[in-house]
Amino acid sequence: MDPSEYRAIYTVEDRHWWYAGMGRISRALLETAYPDRRDLRILDAGCGTGGALGFLAQFGAVTGSDISPLALAYSRARGHAALSQASVTALPYAAASFDLVTSFDVLYHRAVGDPCVALGEFRRVLRPGGRVLLRLPAYDRLRGRHDAVVHTARRFTTSALAESLRETGFAIERLSYANTLLFPLAAAKRLLERRAPAHAPAHSDVTPNPAWLDAVLSRPLAIEAAWLRRRDLPFGLSVVALARRG
Repeated sequence: MDPSEYRAIYTVEDRHWWYAGMGRISRALLETAYPDRRDLRILDAGCGTGGALGFLAQFGAVTGSDISPLALAYSRARGHAALSQASVTALPYAAASFDLVTSFDVLYHRAVGDPCVALGEFRRVLRPGGRVLLRLPAYDRLRGRHDAVVHTARRFTTSALAESLRETGFAIERLSYANTLLFPLAAAKRLLERRAPAHAPAHSDVTPNPAWLDAVLSRPLAIEAAWLRRRDLPFGLSVVALARRG
């Protein structure tokens, strides 16, 4: 990822509609799986600038790991101390160290290489019966200029992610798309980007918004978070999965 992107994420992550909304969806899935647990040992693999570490702490003791020293510096600036520098494909933890591994928008990255290697590491550090919660960008046809900035190697479908999870020894409990209600707006944006001149510079989708716009755009994701507590969504901008180590 371009270093400037870490700064952009750190600046807006606490209030941007996408991070707030996807955080609600992640919490909804975890609250369904762990309605009464506050004692989990949790690893956020590829924690980035640490935005998710805060809400994960409601479920137990959280450790963050990321390959980027810059990302970890921003996580420390948020007050998080349980951090390590490592690739998701070579985690510095003993087998069966965690009850839950989360990984939000990491396995799509070209630096990861084969996502199954990372999934194998997640399985290794999970205790028997432990879970992994994943969130990933959906559909290769939705690639845009943002993907160039964040070094996207692949986007996912539910079927492709299901195959990778099963190959690495996970039993799928939930598998769904998310960010469905805003799908038409995103598809239109990508179409407009493709009509832009080929020499136009790539730019990130992570930019500051007026507070009113973040409030408006976060509402559809709040609706989806409530829906996903019980039902899946048929398509969307992201894929989410909750799976158990066999």
